[in-house]
Amino acid sequence: MSLIVHKYGGTSMGSVERIQNVARRVAKWHAAGHQVVVVPSAMSGETNRLLALAKEISRQPDVREQDMLAATGEQASSALLAMALLAQGVPARSYAGWQVPVTTDSAYTKARIKSIDDTRIRADLEVGRVVIVTGFQGIDDGGNITTLGRGGSDTSAVAVAASLKADECLIYTDVDGVYTTDPRVVPEARRMSVVSFEEMLEMASLGSKVLQIRSVEFAGKYHVPVRVLSSLTDPLVPLEEEMASGTLITFEEDQKMESAVVSGIAFSRDESKITLVAVPDKPGVAYSILGPVAAANIDIDMIVQNQSIRGTTDFSFTVNRNDLVRTQALLNGQILPAVGAREVVVDEKVCKVSIVGIGMRNHVGVASLMFRTLSEEGINIQMISTSEIKTSVVINDKYMELAVRALHKAFGLDQDKSQG
Repeated sequence: MSLIVHKYGGTSMGSVERIQNVARRVAKWHAAGHQVVVVPSAMSGETNRLLALAKEISRQPDVREQDMLAATGEQASSALLAMALLAQGVPARSYAGWQVPVTTDSAYTKARIKSIDDTRIRADLEVGRVVIVTGFQGIDDGGNITTLGRGGSDTSAVAVAASLKADECLIYTDVDGVYTTDPRVVPEARRMSVVSFEEMLEMASLGSKVLQIRSVEFAGKYHVPVRVLSSLTDPLVPLEEEMASGTLITFEEDQKMESAVVSGIAFSRDESKITLVAVPDKPGVAYSILGPVAAANIDIDMIVQNQSIRGTTDFSFTVNRNDLVRTQALLNGQILPAVGAREVVVDEKVCKVSIVGIGMRNHVGVASLMFRTLSEEGINIQMISTSEIKTSVVINDKYMELAVRALHKAFGLDQDKSQG
C-alpha cells in the first residue's frame, strides 16, 4: 500500500461530468488499496470569474479581501469532489486550507507555505477515507486566508506530499506530460518520458506552464517524486498502464538524459522590459534601484547594465507584465529621483525564449548555435542570460513563435526522435 497525492487542475475539474470522472479515477486508486489525498484546483474559469467581479467593485481590490474571494473556488470544487466520491460509495472528506491548517506567510496573492499540520489528514487516511484538501490557499499566523498565486494548487499538492512523505505526487492536467516545447506552437514537439528535476525547474521558471515553479522547488527540496499525467484519459485504465504514461520528474541523471544537449524550449509572453536611462555609474546604484523593487515583492528576472559612457549607464531589467504598473509607479515616484536617472523607458512588446538541457554542461557551442539560428531568422536579441543548463534571450514578442520553431528544429527536438 502506497500513500499517493493526486492534484487535478481546473480543466480536469471543469464540469460535473469531469468531476465525476476524477472521482472514478480516485476510487480506482482507493480500491487498489492505496491511501489517497487529492488536491483540486477551482473549476476552469472560476478564479478568473471571481477576480473579474472584484475588479467590477474596485480597480485595485484590497488584497486581503481578494484572497478571501478567490479561495472560495477551490472550496467549491473540493466539496463537489467529496460528494462525487461519496455518491460512488467511497468514504471521503474535504478540508479548506485553513482547516488542515496549511500555514503561510502574509504575502496576500503570493503567499508562501511555512508549514502543514498533517494530523487531521493522517487520522482520516487511517480509517480508510480519501482526503481532499483545497489547493492554492492557506492561512497566515493572524488567521487570515491567503492564496499562493497562479498555479498555486501545484505547490499545495507537492507540499502536502512532502509533509506526508508520500510515495509519489501525481499531477493530473489537460496535457499528457512535459513536452520539448508547447505543441500548440510546434506541432512536432514530443513528450518526454523522463525529465530531470533541474531541467524542470529551469523550464518552469522560464515560462513552461505545465508546473508552477514553486511546486518544482518543493519537489527538489524534499525529494518528492512527481509525475505529470493527463486527466482526460479513461479513468478506469489499469494502474500499471496509467503509470507508464506521462512524464516522470526524476532526481537521477542517467546517460540517456546526458546524451541530449538541449531537452526543451521554454518561452514566456508575460515579460516587460524596463530601462532607466542615464543612471550615474557609481557603487551601490544597482541596489538603489532593485532593492526597493524587491522590497515591494516584485520579482525581477533578467538584468543588464550597459557600458558606462561619460559617467552614466543605462540599466535594464525585466518583470512580469502583471507587475509593470506597480513597478513603474515605484520607479517614477521613488527610485528615479533618488538615483538621479534621466527617465524610465518601458517596452511591453517583448518575450523570453530559452533553451534548457543538462547536456549543455558538457558541450561547447550550444549558445552559439542558438544565436546563429536567431540571426538567420532576422531576430534581434535584446538581452541574454545564461546558467549551466540554460540560455535565455529577450526578443520582440512578434518573433516568439518563429524563434521557438527555429530553435526546436536547430536542436533536433523532433517528434520522430526516441523519447526521453
